[in-house]
Amino acid sequence: MKISVFFAWAFILVLHMSCAQDSENQVDNPSNVPFIPELLIDEMQIPWGMAFLPDGGMLVTEKSGDLIHFKEGVKTKISNVPEVYVRGQGGLLDIALHPQYENNGWIYLTYASSEGSEKGGHTALMRAKLNNNALVDNELLYKAAPNTTKGQHFGSRMVFGNDGYLYFSIGERGSRDVNPQDITRDGGKIYRLAADGSIPEDNPFVNSQGAKTAIYSYGHRNPQGLVKHPETGAIWNHEHGPRGGDEINILQVGANYGWPLVTYGINYSGTPITDKTEMEGMESPIHYWVPSIAPSGMAFVTTDLYKGYKGSLLVGSLSFQYLERLVLNGTQVVKREKLLEGLGRVRDVREGPNGLIYVAVEGKGVYRLKPKS
Repeated sequence: MKISVFFAWAFILVLHMSCAQDSENQVDNPSNVPFIPELLIDEMQIPWGMAFLPDGGMLVTEKSGDLIHFKEGVKTKISNVPEVYVRGQGGLLDIALHPQYENNGWIYLTYASSEGSEKGGHTALMRAKLNNNALVDNELLYKAAPNTTKGQHFGSRMVFGNDGYLYFSIGERGSRDVNPQDITRDGGKIYRLAADGSIPEDNPFVNSQGAKTAIYSYGHRNPQGLVKHPETGAIWNHEHGPRGGDEINILQVGANYGWPLVTYGINYSGTPITDKTEMEGMESPIHYWVPSIAPSGMAFVTTDLYKGYKGSLLVGSLSFQYLERLVLNGTQVVKREKLLEGLGRVRDVREGPNGLIYVAVEGKGVYRLKPKS
């Protein structure tokens, strides 16, 4: 028995190192890029999420709990932001505007919240409106439970689908053997709600006894990328693996994405989590990274402003401090490139309504990628 376990561990470690070498060899460092990075918003510590207002302004979340309005070079702190539980990876997280924002004014935020009877915190979702540099009409739409004092894996990203519903992610909060595979528990899930916080009637587990009925998919680790494909409308996510095994997935209703029963990663100690990278009834990623790049932020390029980039997928890397461009053939990654290498930990990337790409970098601020003429 001990011998078989030893060989299983050895196999996983060799596979991990082999994949790491192959993966690294496939990343290009282009000498010429079709843009020049310009620091647009400076002096931000951990700019976590960005949203673009119809009047040309921007809203940017700071993990520490501040919501910043930026327009024409002026930064203004927004008041009446919800109280944020700042611990480890938790804080003020993502921000999104309702697709009909110009008509209804709703702004959505995800954040770590201590609300509840237990100590610690968990991820929450709220909506509010902006009036005279203050949030008003604040409504809590979802609060994961139970709280925990663990500081890892809050998620969280948001995106509105073509169905009008809001998709948002919550990480498994460091309880990998409990939360991700249990639909009666929060954490390690992608959720789907109507814009007012109500549960869609066709959510997959509305008739499952004891289930968290907001769940759309499960078996996730710590998703910090969520975006709608500009042509198909499918929701794509990426999530942090452990040591290796970051993933890109295309979400399907009610699907199980396997964590921690299947993974391309290993424990941080170097020991295996499992010898399985696939299992019947569980969805396999369309792409995975070994070694981990620690992905955060995700955007499809739909603009023609950057020569050769249209149709690419952009993903920020926290570990290696660059912006990765993935060239796609359908759902297959056929090429990888490192952009902005060494600039800093890329926390978010978005394509603005003007077609320009914006990159949030920890310890610096928000960069705008100016296309070369």
